[in-house]
Amino acid sequence: MPFSVLVVDDETLTLRNIAKALQEEGLTVFSASDGEDALRIFAAEKPDLMLLDVVLPGMDGLEVLRQARAQEPSALVIMMSAYHVVERAVEAMKLGAYDYLLKPFHLSELVATVQRASEVLALRVRVADSVESARGRYNFGRIVTQNPAMKEVLELGGKAADSERTTILIQGESGTGKEVLAKAIHYHSPRAHMPLLEVNCAALPDTLLESELFGYEPGAFTDARRMKEGLLERADGGTVFLDEIGNMSPAVQAKLLRVLEEGTFMHLGGTRPLRVDVRIIAATNRNLKQAAEEGSFREDLFYRLNVLQLVIPPLRDRPEDIIPLALEFLQEFNRELKKSFTALTPEAAERLKRYPWRGNIRELKNVLERTMILAPEGEIRVQDLPREVREYKAEKIPVLAPTATDSPPSFLPLRELEERYIEQVLEATEHNRTQAARILGIHPTSLLRRLKKRKKDF
Repeated sequence: MPFSVLVVDDETLTLRNIAKALQEEGLTVFSASDGEDALRIFAAEKPDLMLLDVVLPGMDGLEVLRQARAQEPSALVIMMSAYHVVERAVEAMKLGAYDYLLKPFHLSELVATVQRASEVLALRVRVADSVESARGRYNFGRIVTQNPAMKEVLELGGKAADSERTTILIQGESGTGKEVLAKAIHYHSPRAHMPLLEVNCAALPDTLLESELFGYEPGAFTDARRMKEGLLERADGGTVFLDEIGNMSPAVQAKLLRVLEEGTFMHLGGTRPLRVDVRIIAATNRNLKQAAEEGSFREDLFYRLNVLQLVIPPLRDRPEDIIPLALEFLQEFNRELKKSFTALTPEAAERLKRYPWRGNIRELKNVLERTMILAPEGEIRVQDLPREVREYKAEKIPVLAPTATDSPPSFLPLRELEERYIEQVLEATEHNRTQAARILGIHPTSLLRRLKKRKKDF
């Protein structure tokens, strides 16, 4: 990928030779002979890299470096200096310069230094591409739901993403999508280009969780032979997602509370506090408020975490989402497994809808994957579903029409039941008539005819 570079030097011949050498390498080159001009071009053209002489007329190179990095903190700057001002080059490195060249230098040395810097720039581009890919994958709009309560959760999550420092507590049963929501918040926040690091607090023993989060110094425990950074340090500027935080021990809770209150922590075995800038997103399938009241979770930590609470409803409370999610997974596994399943039969869809899904979305996804691996391609039928799904006996409740309180119940006519089911399938497919017709097992023309007839009847 071609990058742009701004070369700043008050010696005309040097400026011309450097520009020519870099243009031959395929870079776009801008030139400036003083500090003021350099800053103007830097602001207007936003070059990927700057080659900057320390000694300039008027504003010197160090001041240009300061102001350029104030404009763009990630600016990549290579300083150029003669031997007699090498101390100033060292100072420039402290101010954030990427590298420096001592004059006089060979153009081959210059090109090699710029190529190294270009590798850093290419890595940044790849990271940015990765972030954009993740932002598309974990997009609030791609989270499948027609449930009003879930839509409200997503709306709140979108607002929370904009507030980069707000601590968030996501509550919900296992398998409801707490991790997906946390990633959507991170990748749509101002912290998106910084790390998102995750740890499952239930999966690690207390001592290992503590060392993973906070890091340790050599000699902190028997196997600690060298210093190790913790997740908090590595996520500086980004987000730490603490899944199943309700399983965190009281000792680790106390240390996390300090991070939330003061933004500081210490390595295991450390003596000096370290400052960190991270957003904490915590998730749990426990009722943390109740746990705090019972004394099994620190009350002060609960209130620190509970700045913004997002409660994801279980799938059994979102029946309108079951078929749309199933169709989403059908398409996903068609791609992954290189299959060509077309739809669910109405009977199979009905079995999915009446199943309680105690494992929530994760269980539904697993069932679809297993079914599509074992079943013949085409429509997914009742007999293709796992036994526990197809044989599940839901409590039979008669479908009743609204009646007066003292009147005996009256059952709905078959035609009205059919109309209601068609309406449910249309809603589940967002009124995609072709897809709805496949689920219903009828031709799209037949569905269109029924819809037209229903309009006439009304």
